[in-house]
Amino acid sequence: MERYEETQVEIPFIEQLKTYGYTYLTSAELDQERSSQAAVLLENRFRMSVQCLNPWINETNLEKVVRRFATPQAEDLWHMNKQIFDWLFGEGITVVQDLGSGNKNQSVKLFDYETIENNDFMVTNQFSVTNALGTVIPDILIFVNGLPLVIIECKSPKLAPEKQLPEAHRQIDRYVRESEKLFWYNQIVILTSRDRAKTATLFTPAKHYSVWKDPYPLSLEEVESDYPQDILIAGMLKKEVLLDLMRNFIVYDGKVKKLARYQQYRAVNKAIERIEQNKKASQRGGVVWHTQGSGKSLTMVFLSKKLRRIQQLKNPMIVIVTDRTDLDNQITGTFRDCGFSAPQQAQSVEDLKLQLIKGQGTTVMTLIEKFQTNGTDSFPLISEDENIIVMTDESHRSQYKTFAMNMRKALPNATFIGFTGTPIDKKERSTTGTFGAYIDKYTIEQAVADGATVPIFYESRLPDLQVRGDSLDELFNRSFSEYDEDAKEKIKQKYVTNDLVLTSPERMRDVALDIVKHFEEKVLVNGYKAQLVAVSRKAAAAYKELIDSFTNGAFETALIVSNGHNDEEDLAKHHKTKQEERELIERFKKPFKEDKLAMLIVCDKLLTGFDAPVEQVMYLDKPLKEHNLLQAVARTNRRYDDNKSYGLIVDYFGVSRFLDEALSVFSSNDIKGALHSIDEEIPRLEQRQRQVMRYFDGLQPQQREEAILRLSDENTRTDFDQSYKRFAESMDRVLPNPKAERFLPTLKWTGTIRQLARSKYALDDAMDISECGEKVRQIVQDYIHSNGIIAHEPISILDASFKADVEANTKPETKAAQMEHAIKKEISVKLREDEVFYTSLKDKVEALVEEYKNRQLTIEELLEELEKVREELVKKAAGKTDSGLTSLQEPYYNKLSEVIEEVDEGKLKTLAISLQTFIEEFVAPIGDWTKKVDFKRQLTAEIKIKLLQNNIGMEDAAMLAGYFMSLAEIQYGNQ
Repeated sequence: MERYEETQVEIPFIEQLKTYGYTYLTSAELDQERSSQAAVLLENRFRMSVQCLNPWINETNLEKVVRRFATPQAEDLWHMNKQIFDWLFGEGITVVQDLGSGNKNQSVKLFDYETIENNDFMVTNQFSVTNALGTVIPDILIFVNGLPLVIIECKSPKLAPEKQLPEAHRQIDRYVRESEKLFWYNQIVILTSRDRAKTATLFTPAKHYSVWKDPYPLSLEEVESDYPQDILIAGMLKKEVLLDLMRNFIVYDGKVKKLARYQQYRAVNKAIERIEQNKKASQRGGVVWHTQGSGKSLTMVFLSKKLRRIQQLKNPMIVIVTDRTDLDNQITGTFRDCGFSAPQQAQSVEDLKLQLIKGQGTTVMTLIEKFQTNGTDSFPLISEDENIIVMTDESHRSQYKTFAMNMRKALPNATFIGFTGTPIDKKERSTTGTFGAYIDKYTIEQAVADGATVPIFYESRLPDLQVRGDSLDELFNRSFSEYDEDAKEKIKQKYVTNDLVLTSPERMRDVALDIVKHFEEKVLVNGYKAQLVAVSRKAAAAYKELIDSFTNGAFETALIVSNGHNDEEDLAKHHKTKQEERELIERFKKPFKEDKLAMLIVCDKLLTGFDAPVEQVMYLDKPLKEHNLLQAVARTNRRYDDNKSYGLIVDYFGVSRFLDEALSVFSSNDIKGALHSIDEEIPRLEQRQRQVMRYFDGLQPQQREEAILRLSDENTRTDFDQSYKRFAESMDRVLPNPKAERFLPTLKWTGTIRQLARSKYALDDAMDISECGEKVRQIVQDYIHSNGIIAHEPISILDASFKADVEANTKPETKAAQMEHAIKKEISVKLREDEVFYTSLKDKVEALVEEYKNRQLTIEELLEELEKVREELVKKAAGKTDSGLTSLQEPYYNKLSEVIEEVDEGKLKTLAISLQTFIEEFVAPIGDWTKKVDFKRQLTAEIKIKLLQNNIGMEDAAMLAGYFMSLAEIQYGNQ
């Protein structure tokens, strides 16, 4: 491990935990507690905790509990992790024991949540875990009551910033592959370089790791540090907070394990604090203002989970209220997917009343409209209980009318909490006036800065397409030529509305054609999808017909609008059932490569409460205002993949003139960063152009080989890749706007150099950073082909044409660099087949390059020596060995020779042949043996016995057995 990583990251991490009362033990000290180097559960420590927390438990049951956790059974790591989570923080575990009234199931307490100091919090570092696949050594592990619940991977802040956390994540992925047992109990994963720190759960992709910027309930001043690592530790790892997070803020949402983000944790605990501290119902509620896309539905789940566990609330009834059927279904689905117990979806007004009567422990999901009367009766008082919590989603829309009044009459002592992304602050309709003061705020700019959402860009397409005043007058005069001027003026005032302006056939045709062109060039090429918002249902239907006529089958569209009872044929033919709408929405949410439905055409539906991360652009041809405008544009801000770096609003109506009005209800800090003009990207594009070109200072465009040689160093090439990606991202945002044209030569040239450098030097696919978007890639590819440049995939060093490919370079430095990287790539691919042989060659190549850099070798001598190494690789690939053994036997002999000294060479060869033959015969009858854990364990044990029988020491035998087991999987894993 690099010393700087230890002193600047690892040790400060541990020291901060010690100030919070954690015990620190070295890995050597912990080895005394472990049954073997493969053990990750500290059994004695776990046993003592269980006994301490359950003084009633007898010895037999105590051992049963320990055995259950030490040797759990599950079909794979995901199911194992979920099962243990349920034991620890969900349903719990029970044992049958007589405590005075006969044998009964008794719940076993695994943590003390009331008296935190009754739990054993311990941290260690460099804790090695060895199994058949080898040894992994995570940087830091946190044990609670003997269970390894948190794993932390540290990286040096000296690494390039963009490498630090991705490299840590790659390490975690490797640990998962090579030591599943380490993750059986894991609940939280942390990646840190002190300057950067993120957190998530097992199996979370790197892009979904999140920052923890608020140390709530501490303040930043109390942390006394602005290092992200220190803030994360203060915010997540104080003893009471860590237990709270694991118990109440982790859910399995379908097949995904999710950990709350800091704003969700903060909002839930602030809401609970307000409920616990205020006796009056009117003072217990409030508003959670979290911008769209920041996870309000999950926040409701976390809040509901924790509310149910607060004793003074006596298992409260929870009521979730929305104002749209799709939202009701979505939130109900979220609660169910997260394993929340039995949420009941009210089916009618009468069913709602029945559900609300059930009282404590009930979870009711309902539409606000179900709090309605038949017109004469008033809505009845249903419950005066105080332990009723009502949560309303998008509380700005529907909480100021009769239905909301009925809800408050029915539940007069309930606590009302409003969740919204766009609150209203007007005298007649105020979100905070209705629900109470803000509980928590999480703004648009904060969400973008945290990576929870992507920024939204705004592009006006008005100049060439809007209907101008004179053309509108001409259109009107032609349509009403038979009327006198007074009549015309009256008709104009009454009927010349936005609908008339926006739905003129000529304008709609031009807009539809422009949408198709823009969508295919800017959005569809990257695999993203779109919504088109029309001014009316009739206009939406007309747009579908027009767009379908222009697409030539490149993509599909779907019209989703409300059905009208008296619709004419042009609308009636588009009527859909609820099930058909749901099926279309599910199709739309899929990647374009899986489903060609790429554009939804709507009027009012799906503008709110609709999450489709694959949607990048919204085409607006409708006058939206206030919160409706902000909610609609936020459909595009969901994170999707590494390439979706922004959402886009394309405005054909001119909604920007309503934007100031829509944002005026917020403070400038709250809405800062809501929308960005495409023009704002140009200065960033210029800066990124300079950054990507600095690698080639002093070179002319025609000096292609010299430019490629500048990227021969692996670190330089990685840094260049990052600069290129940022430049390509900016180009992707601006294209096909003409303002991008002056940057195209740089994009084409640097893209070409990058492709050629990858061809010569890339070690493996993992080093590649893919193009930002398809259209950027296409521009570069077209340029390369049109100029006759050969940019093939890297040629293998074993390929017969490799020598000719190297000789095609004019500079000897280029030849040496290409050969060096090709050798390293071959070694990296084959390393596990014979680690000793390939490692020795790798060391030799690195020594040769170092000698050349120190001028101990000429470039010609370096080329000659590299050619000799290449010949050894070719010979090895052909199955020829210096030992006289077969290519399958030699790796065993090489490893034995490395580990065992003072043993006759002939004896080692005999042992190598014996081991290889035994393994081959052992696994031959079993087709899928690598998937059978017990079989692999038995094989490892048999190998170890054979080694011990040949007078090899216990420690060496254990290590070699693991190594040979891994080798067996390489040699016979695909039979």
